[in-house]
Amino acid sequence: MGSKIFKFLDNIESYICRTLLAMFVTLLFAQIVSRQLFGYSFSWSEELSVYMFVWFVFFGASYAAKLAAHNRVTFQYKMMPSWMPPILEVISDLIWIGFNCYFVYLAYDFVFNRMNLFWKSQTLGVPMKYIYMILPIAFALMTLRIIQVNYYKLVKGIDIRDPDSQELDEIFEHDIDENNNNKAA
Repeated sequence: MGSKIFKFLDNIESYICRTLLAMFVTLLFAQIVSRQLFGYSFSWSEELSVYMFVWFVFFGASYAAKLAAHNRVTFQYKMMPSWMPPILEVISDLIWIGFNCYFVYLAYDFVFNRMNLFWKSQTLGVPMKYIYMILPIAFALMTLRIIQVNYYKLVKGIDIRDPDSQELDEIFEHDIDENNNNKAA
């Protein structure tokens, strides 16, 4: 039971992203059908879809941090001694964590201390405070995921790499193996 809860929490961003994506695509589809077939438009659907998309993007950024899939400039690592890239990655992740923590502080201060309580969304009438809550939530989650990836990498020795870069490495290895087999033949 405990492992199921942990697995769910470990993939929470993925589940939230899937749900938000399904909801805003369905909502936009219903809006298009309603407008084209019945000549009626829901005034609130586009605004809600935009807010769901924004939340989707921020939770997706956190999920990408969990997969170590954020873009990084790494070509220079190939020209360095093998011991240097891991150190530089940790330093860059510490800078990233510092930025995220500062941004969480700024976003929290903005949402809870500086935002006008009377700001509401145009058609939904929801206080904008609830819409902007994604900022401290997502950057805090992203920070936790960066720490998690580094824990797996540095303490447990598990290589967490972007799935696309793993696939690219496999393609390069396959091409090298093929070239070596062609030379041997």
